[in-house]
Amino acid sequence: MAPLRRVGGLLVAAAAVLTAVACGASSAPAAPGASSAPAAPGASAAAAPAVREVKDATGTLIKVPAEPKRVVTLTQEDLDAVLALGVTPVGITNGQGIDTPPAYLADKVKGIPVVGNLLQPVIDKVVEARPDLILAGDLQDQQVLDQLRKVTPATVVTMAPADDWKLSFMGVGNALNKLDAARKVMADYDARVAAAKARIRPAEVSIVRWNPQGPSWMEKRQFAGFVATDLGLTRPAAQDKDGTAHSMPLSLEALSDIDGEWLFVSTLTTDGEKTLDEVRRTPAFKELKAVRAGHVVPVNGSVWSTRGAPLAAGVVLDDLVKALTAA
Repeated sequence: MAPLRRVGGLLVAAAAVLTAVACGASSAPAAPGASSAPAAPGASAAAAPAVREVKDATGTLIKVPAEPKRVVTLTQEDLDAVLALGVTPVGITNGQGIDTPPAYLADKVKGIPVVGNLLQPVIDKVVEARPDLILAGDLQDQQVLDQLRKVTPATVVTMAPADDWKLSFMGVGNALNKLDAARKVMADYDARVAAAKARIRPAEVSIVRWNPQGPSWMEKRQFAGFVATDLGLTRPAAQDKDGTAHSMPLSLEALSDIDGEWLFVSTLTTDGEKTLDEVRRTPAFKELKAVRAGHVVPVNGSVWSTRGAPLAAGVVLDDLVKALTAA
């Protein structure tokens, strides 16, 4: 096998060879990372579509179509990523913590069949979508992965627990054979960040998800924290941890850990919203400096609390800039 090189969350063969399938075929070199199985005797070129071999985020070598035509996404992040790359999937899952597709992508996914909830595909519905490529996000259930690979062997786990959103996105770009387009998306994001930094002043931001058990703050390399860092924003001392996780839910006695110059707060469930409404009336919450300054900004938990992808990053970026330029 040819040597492998890392591209985003995946590895792709650095060189492969397309097999000529007809006399007089062009002698032009194959695209990097592409290969195809030899055609059976007497078979037409159409019977042997080109494939590429990639190593997914679990380290599994997967053969994928060189030009996928029917893509199913099992996470909000993979859906966001393929849409950002101009690909319309044939099957999607509901968003994080909700029983509908993500609201911020609703206008882009009208009419696309839903094949299950986040990372919980209904196999019969996946079969109905007739995918030639399944993007399985960070699916950990080997039994489900085995079932999906019976639908199509081209089932790719696109993210590992420690991958940041940019690395995962480049992995999706690689699986779709759209690395150039993915690089362009990231260059556009970087340009938006640079323009935004010129408009806002430095600030300390607390990024919190309110659960029924209490608030959890996000570490710096958790998706929304990553976007804030890109903007040059700082975090409260308790949140200044270079990780990719949420904290454990905090008690009212520990609310100082979520305090900051600004408080961006989201919920994912109605129970979380109810708990937040109750806490808003407590003296401990009213004493937070962000609350006293009127710097509490409600944000969409199904965007801010995800693993992240380019379109969601644009929403977080816009929310931060809107709040910090309105001050």
